[in-house]
Amino acid sequence: MLDENAIRNLNEAQLARLIEYHNVKYWEEAEPEISDEEYDFLMRRLAELNPDHPLLSAVNAPAVAGSGKVVHRDPMLSLDKAYSLDEVMEWAGKYARTPAEPLLVQPKYDGISAIWSGGILATRGDGETGENISDKVPLIELEHPKGVMPLAEFRGQARGEIVIRDDDFKTLYANIRNRSGATYRNSRNAAAGIMGLKDIAMMLHQHAKLTLVDYSLHSWNTTYGTLRENWDELVQKIEMLPYPMDGIVLKLADEAYARSLGSTAHHPRGQIAFKFSGVRRESRVRAVEWSFGKNCLTPVAEIEPVEISGTTIRHVSLHNLQNVLDKDIHIGDTVTVERAGDVIPYIVASAPGEERTDCVISVCPSCGKELVRDLPELRCVNPECPETRVMRLLAAVKNIGIERLGEPNIRKMIAVLGVRDLNDIFRLTTTDIMKLEGFQALSAHNLYNEIQAAKNVPDWQVLASLNIKGIGPNIAKSILRQYTLSELEGLNAGELAKIDGIGPERAAALEEELRAQKAFLDELLAGVSMRTTKNSADAPRPTICFTGKMPEKRSYYEKLAAENGYEAVDSVTAALSLLVAADGESNSTKAQKAAKLGVKVLPLTEWLGSLAGARKETPPEDDLFAGHKF
Repeated sequence: MLDENAIRNLNEAQLARLIEYHNVKYWEEAEPEISDEEYDFLMRRLAELNPDHPLLSAVNAPAVAGSGKVVHRDPMLSLDKAYSLDEVMEWAGKYARTPAEPLLVQPKYDGISAIWSGGILATRGDGETGENISDKVPLIELEHPKGVMPLAEFRGQARGEIVIRDDDFKTLYANIRNRSGATYRNSRNAAAGIMGLKDIAMMLHQHAKLTLVDYSLHSWNTTYGTLRENWDELVQKIEMLPYPMDGIVLKLADEAYARSLGSTAHHPRGQIAFKFSGVRRESRVRAVEWSFGKNCLTPVAEIEPVEISGTTIRHVSLHNLQNVLDKDIHIGDTVTVERAGDVIPYIVASAPGEERTDCVISVCPSCGKELVRDLPELRCVNPECPETRVMRLLAAVKNIGIERLGEPNIRKMIAVLGVRDLNDIFRLTTTDIMKLEGFQALSAHNLYNEIQAAKNVPDWQVLASLNIKGIGPNIAKSILRQYTLSELEGLNAGELAKIDGIGPERAAALEEELRAQKAFLDELLAGVSMRTTKNSADAPRPTICFTGKMPEKRSYYEKLAAENGYEAVDSVTAALSLLVAADGESNSTKAQKAAKLGVKVLPLTEWLGSLAGARKETPPEDDLFAGHKF
């Protein structure tokens, strides 16, 4: 890895020589010695020393085995680069004529730029003249707005990037060998290596496949005024695509206006590339620790320390078992770590290390029982597991409202007083609490008073304290707006699934746990004073979120929702009651997230039809954001 402090001490000439060396390793030999993030750091440092250095405006392209030169009718220029959302907003603000200026957001593929026209496939080259690589066409499949097909069968023009899809690299390329008999280390090396072959017979024999993905295939609309608000969702959509990518491309959607802005010698003014390297670094997984939660074990990776945005990162969340399996993360692997803004660091990609150790455990580290893969989670289902019991009791205590009773004292209560559940805690006396290390008369009396105060509780806190999978405080509120706790106990899973925001999975868990915990719940209810949410004046309203490009502005639908008893929110969470999707937008990122969380999704027309006496109002003429996608 590069020593960034040493790089800062290089003068302009030394830095330029280093960049030229790495250009050769990357573009000509397809054997890079540093990561994209490190290379971008070199380029940013050179720009600080000399913003006009010719290396900064050079148009580079991989060395390929071509059959001649092709002059491009329209130059294929590189793009100016941004390394933060603020830099993106600065570019957009420079050229946007109003907040409603339409923008296109597209992936920045990490491959080989090419154009297919008139039966000839050519690389970008220096932007003006490229290499004729039509001999590689038999290996290439085109992904285009008109469909997926062998490139040779497409009679139109396509401009895009030659890549190897992530799924193809994991399957096809596991058995494809290069000229030296070894497998390829990553998809970009494989694509560059194949494009450098003079004879592709060996690749045809091994059924190698490349993909030319047209730049216009994956594209999302937004506006300058809503770009910052929509940024996280747009990034998530792009990261879900199955291609090697190193950033995001933003374009002015008005092509005539964009052309009128012209170009520099290096890039068009109407486009910019956001590079992931501003918030990403590569590291290596040293170890993985599985920590206990109330219903599952959560993996956390220990990585070799890296600095991102001024913060040294040593531990990274792996979220759950499903994420570990999907990304094929092992101890010893090289991982790409992201920390955007104040978001907890997480791994966005993984590449196999030379020595790999499986990080998924099969035996509970607390009780020694066999763990269960209840995807997406890894769970210990032993009800007597000490750690699981601690975490479940801690969650129950927080949900019932005893805020100052933390994990250390819960552990003491279990060990010293034999506490097992909330009922045991509600039975504690001041004398009992004083038996715990660290408690004197006053502190014991204060904790006792807080425990007693928690006995005066709304029903949704009682339901949340049962630790039913998928039923947290917000979902509990939503349920108990419609049914009392006693009514819930009489419903079966089919009836429960009809409640807004529940779905089949939560309904099954709710039915099973209400039956299994009936004795405990009856005892708990006998010892508390419970307030019922249903029909109460201060009952919280069901939440609703909208996604997709609607016929009217969002404020119109939010007002309509409020008139019909909903509270409009901006994001999809497990607590959301309903997601309304514009017709044809059932596969949006919000809709996909809602499906994973079991949140009910309705098409706009169906939702409107369900509202009694819904009146359409004409949106104000001066709303610049009418019809935008959010």
